[in-house]
Amino acid sequence: MNKNVKIGFLCGVSAYFIWGIFPLYWKQLAHVSSLDILANRFIWSAVFSLCLILVSKNLKAFCVDVKFIFSNKKRAIMQICAAVTIVFNWGFFIYAVNSGQILASSLGYYINPLVSVLFAMLFLKEKLTRNQKIAVFFAFLGTAIMVWQFRQLPWISIILAVTFAIYGLIKKQLSISSLSSIAIESSLITPIAIAYEYYSSLKGGVYHNIGAADLSLLIGAGIVTAIPLILFTSAAKKLPLKTVGFLQYICPTLSMLIGIFIYKESFTTAHLAAFSSIWIGIIIFSIPHKTQSPQGRAVALAKVDGRFFPPHTRGGV
Repeated sequence: MNKNVKIGFLCGVSAYFIWGIFPLYWKQLAHVSSLDILANRFIWSAVFSLCLILVSKNLKAFCVDVKFIFSNKKRAIMQICAAVTIVFNWGFFIYAVNSGQILASSLGYYINPLVSVLFAMLFLKEKLTRNQKIAVFFAFLGTAIMVWQFRQLPWISIILAVTFAIYGLIKKQLSISSLSSIAIESSLITPIAIAYEYYSSLKGGVYHNIGAADLSLLIGAGIVTAIPLILFTSAAKKLPLKTVGFLQYICPTLSMLIGIFIYKESFTTAHLAAFSSIWIGIIIFSIPHKTQSPQGRAVALAKVDGRFFPPHTRGGV
């Protein structure tokens, strides 16, 4: 293993490890409303990512990306839609964690890659291999088990999987860097977030009722959002696509273990059956197809920094 691959592997593992332990971070703010956490995540993500662009002397490249997006009406609309989609994804993830539904969020991010494959077939007219069709079936079966057992849709899992798949579908067609992407998206939402915080402050909002530790965590939300994205971008440049795709499952696996063993969430036989079905689908999906090209094996890819990688690995949590 050469030096670049070692560095890439370390960056990839670190990125997914950070994303996987996000529940531990948001749980420290469980007493703060999910909307306040979400608003601050966007505000401080914008601040941190823009500062990072300046410090790393990438302002010119960022301006090129901004011009590329907003010089075209279709791309501008797509970028706004991506920002709105990630609002729902981040928001429901935070809500899931702080309402004791970490397992549901984990299930959602296990399902997400397979939903992305399904979307590629429906919206991009890409053909699915036999393995991919079987994998999608097992994802559907896992969801059906949860519906049958609990007599209701696992709506948080579905929302997280679908919103991230939509986000990936949009970003597939907007080839800008991860840093520019998060800076633009967070900047688009920040005015709304600031307006919400101002309105909330009139009624004695979050800043009137928290201490220095909580304030530090809210500000730190921007840092913990941007850092794994930067690590992931480095990994995507240095590692083969199949390695990046395999590493992605570190994230929901860690979240699942945190939910079960740290926060003692109930893991029933229905959960076991549903997760097992999803895992079987993932294993089948990971088996390469003899007739596929490297691009064909990477259905619903997004292009960032000249590299292709799955949209569901872009750090939507």
